[in-house]
Amino acid sequence: MSEKFWYKVARVMIKAGTFPLPVTDTLIELIKVLLTEEQGNFILKTYRRKPSLNINEIKKISGMDGQQLDKMLESLMLDGIVVGHQSRSTGIMVYRLMPLAPAGIFEFTFMRGKSGEKELKLVKLFDRLFDEFGEATQRNYESLIPQFKKMMSPISRVVPVEEEIEVPQEIVLPYDEVSKIVDKYEDISVSYCYCRHEKDLLGEPCQVTDERKNCFMFGKSAIFAIKYGFGNPVSKEKAKAIIKKAADEGLVHKAFHIHQDPNKDEEAFCNCCKCCCGISQLYYKGCVPMSTLANYLPKVNEDNCVGCGTCTEKCPMEAITLEDDVANINEDMCIGCGVCAHICPENAIKLEFHKREVFVPPPRLKN
Repeated sequence: MSEKFWYKVARVMIKAGTFPLPVTDTLIELIKVLLTEEQGNFILKTYRRKPSLNINEIKKISGMDGQQLDKMLESLMLDGIVVGHQSRSTGIMVYRLMPLAPAGIFEFTFMRGKSGEKELKLVKLFDRLFDEFGEATQRNYESLIPQFKKMMSPISRVVPVEEEIEVPQEIVLPYDEVSKIVDKYEDISVSYCYCRHEKDLLGEPCQVTDERKNCFMFGKSAIFAIKYGFGNPVSKEKAKAIIKKAADEGLVHKAFHIHQDPNKDEEAFCNCCKCCCGISQLYYKGCVPMSTLANYLPKVNEDNCVGCGTCTEKCPMEAITLEDDVANINEDMCIGCGVCAHICPENAIKLEFHKREVFVPPPRLKN
């Protein structure tokens, strides 16, 4: 197939997501590793107009039916390129083309914790692609940031450390409590943290935790992950214990919702660190803003603060500095994760309810 063909496939796959990845030689090479020519042709023909189709639409557009179509869809689902769920309203199977990143093919590629030749090749290509993405953003920083703010919606919701929440009585926020999110679902899967596995493959292991299997999927997404070997079933009690350990280690809880719509149910839940989290890495590489939903802000009790610097070291957004030996929080950069309050040895930081959409432009990097 010609480079023009793979360019068109790349455009279709980028269109399935929200991040404007540049079509570079690296991206073309990556897609060639991910897909066979037959799969590329199927994606180009089937998903060029929209990323989510039911089985009847796919049959009509692709011209395929029976075993041939089943084999194609199964091969794509086994590689995490396409995800299939049964529609709640119609009972008909719906197949969605995953975006390259985030919350898509990147995650499924490393979710099984494999370290074979294919994974080693892909991890280098993804890393190079994100570097190129950052370089492109930095070159066009002044023009791109306003566009990002206009077109980007938050793709995650930060859920604070449960022990630190004091919800005002007049405000009902039941799903800001991790345990209540877990309790909503009968089907839960746990997977390798794809971001930490990526860093392990790059020879840059996590600096915060040795835990690797602490990413969760819920409901239909969990059923899919278990069926296709991306995750294992886990009990609610075990899931809560893993999340509690993550909080104690200073990891950030992030909930991802169906179709990236916070008004819909959660479909995934991650425990993130600054050094590995894919979204954080895109931010620190200067690629894209940090865009998320948050419901809390930390407040410092200056009388209790001893200026030990623990919070400045643990803050995933580098939003805390010491001024006259007292912690000072940049509220514009804070994502309301509650890590600072949870790990403060003097109990000098408390969370206060403050619902907002956080948008932090990526740092300007030196050439």
